[in-house]
Amino acid sequence: MEPTASAHTLSALEYLSPEVYEKEREAIFSRTWQVVARTADLTRPGDFVPATILDEPIVIVHGQDGEIAGFHNVCRHRAGQVALSKGNRKSLQCRYHGWTYGLDGALKACPEMELTENFKKEDFGLIPVRTAVFGPFVFANLDADAPPLEEVLGAIPEEIAAAGFPMEQMQLVERRDYIVECNWKVYVDNYLEGYHIPIAHPDLFKELDYDAYKVEPFRYYSKSYAPIRELKEGEVHGVDRRFIRSADGESDALYYWVFPNMMLNLYPDNLSLNLVIPLGPEKTLTIFEWYFASPGTGPGWESMQQGIAFSDQVQQEDIVICEQVQRGLKSRAYTSGRFSALRENGVHHFQSLVREFLAKR
Repeated sequence: MEPTASAHTLSALEYLSPEVYEKEREAIFSRTWQVVARTADLTRPGDFVPATILDEPIVIVHGQDGEIAGFHNVCRHRAGQVALSKGNRKSLQCRYHGWTYGLDGALKACPEMELTENFKKEDFGLIPVRTAVFGPFVFANLDADAPPLEEVLGAIPEEIAAAGFPMEQMQLVERRDYIVECNWKVYVDNYLEGYHIPIAHPDLFKELDYDAYKVEPFRYYSKSYAPIRELKEGEVHGVDRRFIRSADGESDALYYWVFPNMMLNLYPDNLSLNLVIPLGPEKTLTIFEWYFASPGTGPGWESMQQGIAFSDQVQQEDIVICEQVQRGLKSRAYTSGRFSALRENGVHHFQSLVREFLAKR
């Protein structure tokens, strides 16, 4: 990878072109691990959850063997879907002609096929999809040759555990979806640098030690380290630092980004998950989910709601910036730019991975 100090950004065309967008769908999103379900929805044998990876329908099941598995959500007969909403059953049945599959994907029943020549039920099971679990999240990957999730996540699970963060205890409190009129890469670029925080996020700037903010890139992910600003003598938490809650003492915020489109933001007693879903060359869905170890009620609940409201404020500020950037990318005066070697190594790392995956196609 070329050093950040000498590199150029992606070109404007790569944020605007429908052809580039279609290449990214195939070369990136069909070959990387995507969050598709939550373990809380798959606690019992027989639980199943339909999902999509872009336009590809899949279904995630909790099998009778106790394992989480995934399949393409398409009947092998004439392409009906076998799961339309989440539920709990011992089998999955296509609502078109009644072909029925076990939770292991095997075809169990196919009415009136006895006169069909050279037809064997064992040849027409559901096509499997790779799955993996990390914390409260279930991932799927459409590419049989992609590296395992453990390799992609690298040291993230161990670092979270070493920090004492209760990943397995996290409970979903709220989800909000945002439609952003920009290319998905504009949104990821923005996430991967703190360079814009003093200007675009003045309230967040007051919460963090900006001078110590840094980004460490790894093979398939990066870690942004943002120390929470220490309270000065005489300052009071909730007044002078209002938004980021502390647990049993001060702790730092950790921000993990996993290629291509997942962000984990960890604070002393909560985390938020951000998923960036391309809807078109210039339209993106961002999904925000907030998880807390102790949702509770009373003052704790009020504090959590304050934290969610602050996160929403930061998101709204980012939306304004990202949509401005998307409009600017259309200018005939802009072709590409340069990186801040001090502040934008994370953006350079991401854009290098985009180029790498497109080159493999």
